[in-house]
Amino acid sequence: MAGHGSAAGQKSVVSDPVQAAIPAMPTRTGLDRLLTDRALQQQCSGRLAYLCHNASVDGQCREGLAGMVSVFGKRLKAIFSPQHGLFSEAQDNMIETAHFVHPYYKLPVYSLYSETRSPTPAMLDGIDQVIVDLQDAGCRAYTFMYTMTLMLEACAKQGIGVVVLDRPNPIGGVVVEGNVLDLAYRSFIGLHPLPMRHGLTIGEIARMAVKYWDIPCALTVVPMGGWQRPMYFGETRLPWVSPSPNMPHPKTAQVFPATVLLEGTNFSEGRGTTRPFEHFGHPALLPHTLLPHLENVFRKYRLEGFALRPVYFQPAFDKHAGHTCGGFQLHVADRRVFRPWAVGQVLLRELYHAPGRLLKWRPPPFEYEEILLPIDLLNGTDRLRQWVEERGDWQALQAIETNDLAEYLERRESVILYGL
Repeated sequence: MAGHGSAAGQKSVVSDPVQAAIPAMPTRTGLDRLLTDRALQQQCSGRLAYLCHNASVDGQCREGLAGMVSVFGKRLKAIFSPQHGLFSEAQDNMIETAHFVHPYYKLPVYSLYSETRSPTPAMLDGIDQVIVDLQDAGCRAYTFMYTMTLMLEACAKQGIGVVVLDRPNPIGGVVVEGNVLDLAYRSFIGLHPLPMRHGLTIGEIARMAVKYWDIPCALTVVPMGGWQRPMYFGETRLPWVSPSPNMPHPKTAQVFPATVLLEGTNFSEGRGTTRPFEHFGHPALLPHTLLPHLENVFRKYRLEGFALRPVYFQPAFDKHAGHTCGGFQLHVADRRVFRPWAVGQVLLRELYHAPGRLLKWRPPPFEYEEILLPIDLLNGTDRLRQWVEERGDWQALQAIETNDLAEYLERRESVILYGL
């Protein structure tokens, strides 16, 4: 399949032609197009609700909510927000946000990371259409796409149409990496059969939900203008606004499929630092001692395009708050060949077996799951944890990755809006 370029296919790494030529014009998001196109505005009928967050801005970094009020006026009746809140003010997982009335626009704001993840019939009462405008991170373990698909499900039951304003996948739409989620391990950090690096935009995910995941919603996707699949966020010339508190930079998204796995361990994944998911470590880790071994392992597997730099850091909050951790900063040197999912799995295996056996699996609860291990929820399977524990080889990792992947790639090809 063209454009896979996975860990299991290192010899067919996809090139990144966009690096050579940044487009003259910025990408236009679905929001930009809706706010300037009267024909699109006329497709938004009746009383409207807007599912948005901190990163729902236009190409000039103007608040999308302000644009919605300007265009639709009193037809805009309600606001919905995902995990971390409307303003991305809530730091961590399982920190719920309250419903409130917007202090300026005087509209009700319903939190979909509260006592409910899905909008209730009462929240949707009187709404004719919901407009979804969320910035995804390109990774299965990022929750905003699930807030969207749960909205699609709820609207389908109420006969309400949904308009999804498309936005860039910040780590490109070509490369797909990682195992497809086993539904026995579904949770709010993995509701659907996606690989860890899914290679879709949020609008394309909505199309897949309607076509393959039994969500019969009346869906309209407003595509972007000027976006091409090989583009990383930096090539879009759009402003980056943190969609969540620990996604401060587009480069964070590039390493996220690797280091988000550490959420399922006792290691710090850099929360509480200025470089979340780039920094990781443990108070007892000696990074300079471990580095030569890690470099040899990555060289053996031809995992390239990155560097680990030994660091010491002190998280201000979250794991090991106030304690100095030895660890590494993960630097992406060449994103064309960097494969974060494979790097993350191999890194986890080596940390687990490193002298001192410092790395331990985090116990439940995690994302409201009380029984299954967090690492299995993040991986979407228990097979990868077992691979780590048994010090499995490269061929075994490839076999786990490629299981069910062909079907996913075939489905993906049928829903894409921007050519491969």
